Amino acid sequence: MHPDAATMQAIAQELGLTGLRKLSFAGSIRAEGKRDWRLDARLGATVVQPCVVTLAPVTTRIDEDVTRRYLAHMPEEDVTGDEIEMPEDDTIDPLGDVIDAGAAMVEALALALPVYPRAEDAALDQAQFAEPGKEPMRDEDTRPFAALRSLRDKLDRDE
Repeated sequence: MHPDAATMQAIAQELGLTGLRKLSFAGSIRAEGKRDWRLDARLGATVVQPCVVTLAPVTTRIDEDVTRRYLAHMPEEDVTGDEIEMPEDDTIDPLGDVIDAGAAMVEALALALPVYPRAEDAALDQAQFAEPGKEPMRDEDTRPFAALRSLRDKLDRDE
């Protein structure tokens, strides 16, 4: 499956992409047992997203194997109070009237996208804020041993 330009533009807009240069989804759908079906495919895409630091365009190549199992009878959900446990097998979906390979392609692409795309030369400066006369808290200060380091420094000053 190779979507046309208009479809790729719609997919890019739906997923918040700056651009979608290439998109392919090739594989097979076959019966698995008496009532279940299995989709095995290869997703290929070239996406452009804004860098989370500079907003510069970041191009990423995605090549992933995709497996979806469509079950006529889904396993029972483990319900504890108000919480529902997610099944460990994230490849299963309930079998509907049709198996939409296009929807599976878009879902697989959405899951494969980098969450925080970052340009190679992007650097995040550290912002520091504090009341006048106080030393600003830095990211390093929140690390597990920062309090011990602070205590050690205070003891060294007192000696």
